[in-house]
Amino acid sequence: MLVALDSVGSTNDEAARLADSGAPEGTVVWAREQHGGRGRRGRSWASPPGNLYSSTILRPECPAARAAELGFVAALAVGDLVPASRAIRLKWPNDVLVDGGKIAGILLESAIAQDGRVEHVVAGIGINVAFAPQLAEMRYPGASLGGTVEAALEGLTRALATRLAQWRRDGFGVVREAWLAQAGPLGAEVDVRLGEGLVRGRFAGLDHEGALLLDTAEGPRKIVSGELLGRAA
Repeated sequence: MLVALDSVGSTNDEAARLADSGAPEGTVVWAREQHGGRGRRGRSWASPPGNLYSSTILRPECPAARAAELGFVAALAVGDLVPASRAIRLKWPNDVLVDGGKIAGILLESAIAQDGRVEHVVAGIGINVAFAPQLAEMRYPGASLGGTVEAALEGLTRALATRLAQWRRDGFGVVREAWLAQAGPLGAEVDVRLGEGLVRGRFAGLDHEGALLLDTAEGPRKIVSGELLGRAA
């Protein structure tokens, strides 16, 4: 089911409302523009007409601890839209860079039942299609996909369904390997912001739950939540 809107505060908020009302998996909320679009850590997401702003309702029927795996699923789906002639890099945990610029942002928001299982996940995905906003607070320059918003929406819907089916059928291990194949090289130096602190190390991959693995001067370290600042995944 597609819910198409000219304008909305946030497609994620509208999709969450629909999910709470029983809307099925695969319901997509798409808006030409957002007035209250947001990214990870509460950052605003510039949302004027011309780019893709959509949120998809997922009902993965998994423990809450596995919900974060869907961020990698969504990143791979976005990457599937990028022509092979362009250089793609997936950045932990769920950004997509093309030709060195950020082409998309992904925000997952979950509703958890009392038994600890996921009731639904709203996968908010914004893709620069017609233009790439250049904002002072952005760590990477913007990049755009090209084409039309309608084509991007159709392609994303199809790719997300395919990648979600892969995750359900084969498990996170296969998704993890596919993601790593498009991430930064192992051993690349990275910095990770944890609150007010900074951790420096070499990218050592992902663990079986999607946590970032670093080799630091103090030894191996696992990062579950943070902001990667360096050049690798």
